[in-house]
Amino acid sequence: MCGCGQGYWGWGHRAPSPMLLLSLLLSAAPFGLLGEETRQLLEFDGTNMSNTAADPPGKPYPPYSLAEFSWNNITDSLDPATLSATFQGRPIHDPTRAFANGSLAFRVQAFSRSGRPAQPPRLLHTADTCQLEVALVGASPQGNCSLFGLEVATLGQGPDCPSIQEQHSIDDEYAPAIFQLDQLLWSSLPPGFMQWRPVAYSQKQGGRESALPCHASPLHPTLTYPIPQSPIVRAFFGPQNNFCAFNLTFGASTGPGYWDQHYLSWSMLVGVGPPPMDALSPLVLGIMAVALGAPGLILLGGGLVLLLRHKQYSEYQSIN
Repeated sequence: MCGCGQGYWGWGHRAPSPMLLLSLLLSAAPFGLLGEETRQLLEFDGTNMSNTAADPPGKPYPPYSLAEFSWNNITDSLDPATLSATFQGRPIHDPTRAFANGSLAFRVQAFSRSGRPAQPPRLLHTADTCQLEVALVGASPQGNCSLFGLEVATLGQGPDCPSIQEQHSIDDEYAPAIFQLDQLLWSSLPPGFMQWRPVAYSQKQGGRESALPCHASPLHPTLTYPIPQSPIVRAFFGPQNNFCAFNLTFGASTGPGYWDQHYLSWSMLVGVGPPPMDALSPLVLGIMAVALGAPGLILLGGGLVLLLRHKQYSEYQSIN
Protein backbone atom coordinates (compact mmCIF):
# COMPACT_ATOMS: atom_id res chain seq x y z
CA MET A 1 0.00 0.00 0.00
CA CYS A 2 2.95 2.30 0.63
CA GLY A 3 5.57 2.74 -2.02
CA CYS A 4 8.99 4.32 -1.89
CA GLY A 5 10.06 6.78 -4.55
CA GLN A 6 12.52 9.64 -4.87
CA GLY A 7 13.56 9.44 -1.23
CA TYR A 8 10.16 9.67 0.45
CA TRP A 9 7.15 7.50 1.09
CA GLY A 10 3.84 8.05 -0.65
CA TRP A 11 0.45 6.43 -1.00
CA GLY A 12 0.69 5.81 -4.73
CA HIS A 13 -2.80 5.67 -6.21
CA ARG A 14 -4.48 4.31 -3.08
CA ALA A 15 -5.44 5.87 0.23
CA PRO A 16 -4.00 4.31 3.40
CA SER A 17 -6.06 1.89 5.41
CA PRO A 18 -7.34 3.30 8.72
CA MET A 19 -5.12 0.99 10.78
CA LEU A 20 -2.02 1.90 8.74
CA LEU A 21 -2.77 5.61 9.03
CA LEU A 22 -3.24 5.25 12.78
CA SER A 23 0.03 3.29 13.08
CA LEU A 24 1.92 5.98 11.19
CA LEU A 25 0.51 8.70 13.41
CA LEU A 26 1.27 6.79 16.58
CA SER A 27 4.85 6.23 15.48
CA ALA A 28 5.46 9.97 15.78
CA ALA A 29 2.65 11.44 17.93
CA PRO A 30 2.32 13.68 19.76
CA PHE A 31 5.02 15.16 17.52
CA GLY A 32 4.87 15.03 13.73
CA LEU A 33 1.19 14.42 13.03
CA LEU A 34 1.24 14.32 9.22
CA GLY A 35 3.67 17.20 9.04
CA GLU A 36 2.56 19.01 12.18
CA GLU A 37 4.28 19.31 15.53
CA THR A 38 2.51 20.47 18.68
CA ARG A 39 5.44 21.98 20.54
CA GLN A 40 4.30 23.87 23.63
CA LEU A 41 1.39 24.22 26.02
CA LEU A 42 0.93 27.97 26.50
CA GLU A 43 -0.66 29.82 29.40
CA PHE A 44 -1.62 33.50 29.62
CA ASP A 45 -3.00 35.77 32.31
CA GLY A 46 -6.48 36.56 30.98
CA THR A 47 -7.46 38.98 33.76
CA ASN A 48 -9.28 42.01 32.34
CA MET A 49 -8.53 40.89 28.78
CA SER A 50 -11.54 41.48 26.53
CA ASN A 51 -9.75 40.98 23.18
CA THR A 52 -8.78 37.32 22.87
CA ALA A 53 -7.79 37.93 19.26
CA ALA A 54 -4.75 39.88 20.50
CA ASP A 55 -1.44 38.08 20.19
CA PRO A 56 -0.62 37.30 22.93
CA PRO A 57 -4.03 37.54 24.62
CA GLY A 58 -2.46 38.48 27.95
CA LYS A 59 0.71 38.36 29.97
CA PRO A 60 2.39 35.02 29.17
CA TYR A 61 3.36 32.63 31.92
CA PRO A 62 6.35 30.29 31.40
CA PRO A 63 5.21 27.75 28.76
CA TYR A 64 5.34 23.98 29.11
CA SER A 65 7.57 22.32 26.50
CA LEU A 66 6.08 19.01 25.41
CA ALA A 67 9.60 17.74 24.74
CA GLU A 68 10.06 17.79 28.53
CA PHE A 69 6.94 15.72 29.26
CA SER A 70 6.85 12.11 30.36
CA TRP A 71 4.34 10.13 28.29
CA ASN A 72 2.50 6.90 29.01
CA ASN A 73 3.13 3.60 27.23
CA ILE A 74 0.96 3.86 24.13
CA THR A 75 0.30 0.12 23.97
CA ASP A 76 -1.77 0.37 27.16
CA SER A 77 -4.33 2.63 25.46
CA LEU A 78 -4.28 1.25 21.91
CA ASP A 79 -7.77 0.02 21.00
CA PRO A 80 -7.93 -1.77 17.61
CA ALA A 81 -11.74 -1.93 17.83
CA THR A 82 -12.14 1.86 17.80
CA LEU A 83 -8.83 2.51 15.98
CA SER A 84 -7.80 4.87 18.76
CA ALA A 85 -4.98 5.46 21.22
CA THR A 86 -4.20 8.09 23.83
CA PHE A 87 -0.93 9.77 24.75
CA GLN A 88 -1.11 11.08 28.31
CA GLY A 89 1.72 13.00 29.93
CA ARG A 90 2.90 15.50 32.50
CA PRO A 91 6.08 17.54 32.91
CA ILE A 92 9.14 15.61 34.07
CA HIS A 93 10.17 18.60 36.18
CA ASP A 94 7.20 20.23 37.91
CA PRO A 95 8.51 22.43 40.74
CA THR A 96 5.15 24.16 41.26
CA ARG A 97 3.30 20.80 41.20
CA ALA A 98 0.82 22.24 38.72
CA PHE A 99 0.40 18.76 37.21
CA ALA A 100 0.37 16.85 40.49
CA ASN A 101 -3.25 15.85 39.83
CA GLY A 102 -3.42 16.77 36.15
CA SER A 103 -2.33 15.67 32.71
CA LEU A 104 -2.26 16.66 29.07
CA ALA A 105 -3.69 14.04 26.72
CA PHE A 106 -3.59 13.57 22.93
CA ARG A 107 -6.18 11.09 21.68
CA VAL A 108 -5.72 9.93 18.08
CA GLN A 109 -8.49 8.07 16.27
CA ALA A 110 -8.63 6.76 12.72
CA PHE A 111 -11.87 6.07 10.86
CA SER A 112 -12.90 3.19 8.61
CA ARG A 113 -15.85 5.01 7.01
CA SER A 114 -17.49 8.40 6.71
CA GLY A 115 -19.45 9.81 9.61
CA ARG A 116 -19.37 12.12 12.62
CA PRO A 117 -18.19 11.56 16.21
CA ALA A 118 -20.78 11.59 18.96
CA GLN A 119 -19.14 14.52 20.79
CA PRO A 120 -19.10 18.14 19.53
CA PRO A 121 -17.92 19.70 17.35
CA ARG A 122 -18.73 16.54 15.33
CA LEU A 123 -16.47 17.22 12.36
CA LEU A 124 -17.34 15.25 9.24
CA HIS A 125 -14.70 12.58 8.63
CA THR A 126 -13.93 10.05 5.90
CA ALA A 127 -11.88 6.85 5.78
CA ASP A 128 -8.76 8.87 4.88
CA THR A 129 -8.77 11.01 8.03
CA CYS A 130 -7.78 10.92 11.69
CA GLN A 131 -9.06 12.99 14.57
CA LEU A 132 -6.74 14.43 17.17
CA GLU A 133 -8.34 15.50 20.44
CA VAL A 134 -6.31 17.49 22.96
CA ALA A 135 -7.51 17.50 26.58
CA LEU A 136 -6.03 19.37 29.55
CA VAL A 137 -7.46 17.87 32.75
CA GLY A 138 -6.85 18.64 36.42
CA ALA A 139 -3.76 20.83 36.03
CA SER A 140 -3.55 23.82 38.37
CA PRO A 141 -3.43 27.14 36.46
CA GLN A 142 -0.79 29.71 37.32
CA GLY A 143 -3.46 32.44 37.60
CA ASN A 144 -7.11 32.82 38.49
CA CYS A 145 -8.18 33.58 34.91
CA SER A 146 -5.63 31.66 32.89
CA LEU A 147 -6.13 31.18 29.17
CA PHE A 148 -4.41 28.16 27.65
CA GLY A 149 -3.13 27.59 24.16
CA LEU A 150 -1.01 25.38 21.92
CA GLU A 151 1.88 26.24 19.66
CA VAL A 152 1.62 24.24 16.43
CA ALA A 153 4.38 24.05 13.82
CA THR A 154 3.67 22.86 10.31
CA LEU A 155 5.47 22.51 7.00
CA GLY A 156 5.44 25.57 4.79
CA GLN A 157 5.13 25.54 1.02
CA GLY A 158 7.78 27.52 -0.74
CA PRO A 159 9.20 30.63 0.92
CA ASP A 160 5.84 31.74 2.33
CA CYS A 161 3.60 30.26 4.99
CA PRO A 162 0.16 28.97 4.06
CA SER A 163 -2.83 30.89 5.35
CA ILE A 164 -5.68 29.66 7.49
CA GLN A 165 -8.84 29.53 5.40
CA GLU A 166 -12.21 30.31 6.95
CA GLN A 167 -15.44 28.77 5.70
CA HIS A 168 -18.79 30.07 6.89
CA SER A 169 -22.18 28.37 6.81
CA ILE A 170 -25.73 28.99 8.01
CA ASP A 171 -25.87 25.38 9.26
CA ASP A 172 -25.06 24.82 12.95
CA GLU A 173 -26.94 21.57 13.63
CA TYR A 174 -23.82 19.60 14.53
CA ALA A 175 -22.01 22.43 16.37
CA PRO A 176 -24.65 24.83 17.76
CA ALA A 177 -23.87 28.53 17.35
CA ILE A 178 -20.58 27.73 15.51
CA PHE A 179 -20.94 28.88 11.93
CA GLN A 180 -17.27 28.67 10.93
CA LEU A 181 -14.78 26.01 9.87
CA ASP A 182 -11.02 26.71 9.69
CA GLN A 183 -8.55 24.69 7.64
CA LEU A 184 -5.03 24.47 6.28
CA LEU A 185 -4.33 22.80 2.94
CA TRP A 186 -1.10 21.34 1.58
CA SER A 187 -0.59 20.72 -2.13
CA SER A 188 2.42 18.45 -1.61
CA LEU A 189 2.46 14.78 -2.58
CA PRO A 190 0.47 13.34 -1.01
CA PRO A 191 -1.82 16.36 -0.44
CA GLY A 192 -3.18 16.82 3.04
CA PHE A 193 -5.25 19.07 5.24
CA MET A 194 -5.94 20.12 8.80
CA GLN A 195 -9.49 21.12 9.74
CA TRP A 196 -11.10 22.39 12.94
CA ARG A 197 -13.93 24.52 14.27
CA PRO A 198 -12.93 27.61 16.30
CA VAL A 199 -14.38 26.21 19.52
CA ALA A 200 -13.16 24.33 22.60
CA TYR A 201 -15.09 22.99 25.58
CA SER A 202 -14.69 23.40 29.34
CA GLN A 203 -16.68 20.25 30.16
CA LYS A 204 -16.20 16.65 29.10
CA GLN A 205 -19.74 16.46 27.74
CA GLY A 206 -19.22 19.38 25.38
CA GLY A 207 -22.23 21.56 24.77
CA ARG A 208 -23.27 25.08 23.93
CA GLU A 209 -23.10 26.19 27.57
CA SER A 210 -19.44 25.10 27.90
CA ALA A 211 -18.21 26.32 24.49
CA LEU A 212 -15.07 28.46 24.50
CA PRO A 213 -13.84 30.58 21.57
CA CYS A 214 -10.74 29.30 19.83
CA HIS A 215 -8.53 31.89 18.15
CA ALA A 216 -5.74 31.03 15.69
CA SER A 217 -2.91 33.49 15.15
CA PRO A 218 -1.50 34.05 11.64
CA LEU A 219 1.22 31.65 10.55
CA HIS A 220 4.79 32.89 10.71
CA PRO A 221 8.16 31.33 9.72
CA THR A 222 10.07 29.63 12.51
CA LEU A 223 13.42 31.03 11.46
CA THR A 224 14.36 32.17 14.95
CA TYR A 225 14.48 28.67 16.44
CA PRO A 226 15.13 25.22 14.98
CA ILE A 227 12.44 22.55 14.90
CA PRO A 228 13.55 18.92 15.08
CA GLN A 229 12.16 16.89 12.23
CA SER A 230 10.47 13.65 13.14
CA PRO A 231 11.09 10.54 11.01
CA ILE A 232 7.45 10.47 9.89
CA VAL A 233 7.71 14.03 8.53
CA ARG A 234 10.86 13.19 6.57
CA ALA A 235 9.29 9.97 5.28
CA PHE A 236 6.19 11.73 3.99
CA PHE A 237 7.58 15.02 2.74
CA GLY A 238 11.32 14.58 2.37
CA PRO A 239 13.90 16.93 3.94
CA GLN A 240 12.13 20.19 4.69
CA ASN A 241 13.55 23.28 6.35
CA ASN A 242 10.72 25.77 5.89
CA PHE A 243 8.52 25.36 8.94
CA CYS A 244 5.77 27.75 9.96
CA ALA A 245 4.06 28.06 13.32
CA PHE A 246 0.86 29.46 14.77
CA ASN A 247 -0.75 29.63 18.20
CA LEU A 248 -4.20 28.40 19.16
CA THR A 249 -5.71 30.16 22.21
CA PHE A 250 -8.80 28.82 23.97
CA GLY A 251 -11.29 30.81 26.00
CA ALA A 252 -11.95 34.38 27.09
CA SER A 253 -11.70 36.27 30.37
CA THR A 254 -15.50 36.27 30.69
CA GLY A 255 -17.96 33.41 30.49
CA PRO A 256 -17.03 29.73 30.93
CA GLY A 257 -13.38 28.82 31.16
CA TYR A 258 -10.85 26.24 32.23
CA TRP A 259 -11.17 27.49 35.81
CA ASP A 260 -14.75 26.16 36.07
CA GLN A 261 -13.95 22.44 36.18
CA HIS A 262 -10.23 22.39 35.34
CA TYR A 263 -11.05 20.83 32.00
CA LEU A 264 -10.33 21.90 28.42
CA SER A 265 -10.72 19.94 25.19
CA TRP A 266 -10.26 20.79 21.52
CA SER A 267 -10.19 18.58 18.44
CA MET A 268 -9.06 18.76 14.84
CA LEU A 269 -9.12 16.55 11.76
CA VAL A 270 -6.02 15.66 9.73
CA GLY A 271 -6.06 13.64 6.58
CA VAL A 272 -4.77 12.71 3.17
CA GLY A 273 -6.35 14.06 0.01
CA PRO A 274 -9.04 16.76 -0.26
CA PRO A 275 -10.85 17.69 2.97
CA PRO A 276 -14.43 16.51 3.60
CA MET A 277 -17.00 19.08 2.53
CA ASP A 278 -20.02 19.70 4.74
CA ALA A 279 -23.38 19.80 2.94
CA LEU A 280 -26.50 21.32 4.45
CA SER A 281 -27.96 19.01 7.07
CA PRO A 282 -31.42 17.42 6.63
CA LEU A 283 -32.79 19.63 9.42
CA VAL A 284 -31.70 22.86 7.72
CA LEU A 285 -32.91 21.60 4.33
CA GLY A 286 -36.31 20.84 5.90
CA ILE A 287 -36.51 24.30 7.46
CA MET A 288 -35.58 25.91 4.15
CA ALA A 289 -38.16 23.82 2.30
CA VAL A 290 -40.88 24.89 4.73
CA ALA A 291 -39.81 28.53 4.67
CA LEU A 292 -39.65 28.67 0.88
CA GLY A 293 -42.60 26.38 0.26
CA ALA A 294 -45.10 28.01 2.63
CA PRO A 295 -45.58 31.20 0.52
CA GLY A 296 -46.06 29.03 -2.57
CA LEU A 297 -48.70 26.92 -0.83
CA ILE A 298 -50.51 30.07 0.34
CA LEU A 299 -50.55 31.47 -3.19
CA LEU A 300 -51.72 28.15 -4.61
CA GLY A 301 -54.49 27.91 -2.01
CA GLY A 302 -55.61 31.48 -2.68
CA GLY A 303 -55.71 30.82 -6.41
CA LEU A 304 -57.90 27.71 -5.92
CA VAL A 305 -60.33 29.69 -3.72
CA LEU A 306 -60.64 32.41 -6.37
CA LEU A 307 -61.24 29.83 -9.10
CA LEU A 308 -63.96 28.07 -7.11
CA ARG A 309 -65.72 31.35 -6.28
CA HIS A 310 -65.55 32.42 -9.91
CA LYS A 311 -67.06 29.10 -10.98
CA GLN A 312 -69.96 29.48 -8.53
CA TYR A 313 -70.88 32.92 -9.87
CA SER A 314 -70.59 31.81 -13.53
CA GLU A 315 -73.14 28.98 -12.99
CA TYR A 316 -75.81 31.38 -11.59
CA GLN A 317 -78.76 31.85 -14.08
CA SER A 318 -80.44 35.25 -14.17
CA ILE A 319 -84.33 35.33 -14.04
CA ASN A 320 -84.49 38.31 -16.42
